[in-house]
Amino acid sequence: MTTTADFATYIAGLPRIIAGAAALFRDGEGRILLVEPNYREGWALPGGTIESDEGETPRQGARRETAEEIGLDLEPGRLLAVDWVPGTARPPLVAYLYDGGVLDADTLASIRLQEEELLSWKLVRRDDLTAHLPGALGRRVLAALEVLDTDSGTAELENGHRVG
Repeated sequence: MTTTADFATYIAGLPRIIAGAAALFRDGEGRILLVEPNYREGWALPGGTIESDEGETPRQGARRETAEEIGLDLEPGRLLAVDWVPGTARPPLVAYLYDGGVLDADTLASIRLQEEELLSWKLVRRDDLTAHLPGALGRRVLAALEVLDTDSGTAELENGHRVG
């Protein structure tokens, strides 16, 4: 007979992963909205860690993080990419990337940065994307843009590279 304590011990011994979610916003010219965090070097997409311990889903996490970080409370569109990113100094990360849609000039002008975490935001052309988002994140965004361009299904990625 399995007890509650046995099950809790079993669950405590399972591997751990980090889950994150972000939204891919573009303007009418196809430029991608990036944010500049103050807690690390480089640029990112609006998004962050999914509060799964609180019952938050990836889609809810992307919406909450976007509202917190840039002040836009918008329902995410379809799932563009899921990326499994191995870690060295952290557990593996599973990253969900949703279509944030195309933002008009008025919506872009209404962006309000979360000053506790972000320094600035900007729009970046696709050709300049990997200079701002190196590694898996840049590859993930390019794969998501390809999904949008081709109207294909969700991209399954490992470390930003397509699989399957």
